[in-house]
Amino acid sequence: MPASSPLHMPASLPKPTFSTLPDKLNTYRTASLYEAFPPAEARRIAKRLEFHYTPKHGSWLNMAEMEFSVLARACLRGRNPDAESLERAVNATVSERNATAAAINWRLTARDATRKLHRLYACHS
Repeated sequence: MPASSPLHMPASLPKPTFSTLPDKLNTYRTASLYEAFPPAEARRIAKRLEFHYTPKHGSWLNMAEMEFSVLARACLRGRNPDAESLERAVNATVSERNATAAAINWRLTARDATRKLHRLYACHS
């Protein structure tokens, strides 16, 4: 097994299972492992992963991705000559968003969520 494998562990250790919490992006499936690794290695890694998917609409992971997008647009488009200047830019952006109480405007209403996700929840009359 190559040392560059993401799950490289000495054989003497117990073989843990790794839980992942991906969103619904299609790259977070075992098929993607077969694109990146030889079949035997992909199968070995896949056996050790558990995928726990978030809801398609309105998950906390979506909020985190939106905030990273804001940071990337605000801080990575310009030139940052060193890590310290990038850190200052990120801190300034975070401080500004916190000071203005930046919020996410959800478009999925409770009624829409109930209609779209009805199969995931117990029925309520």
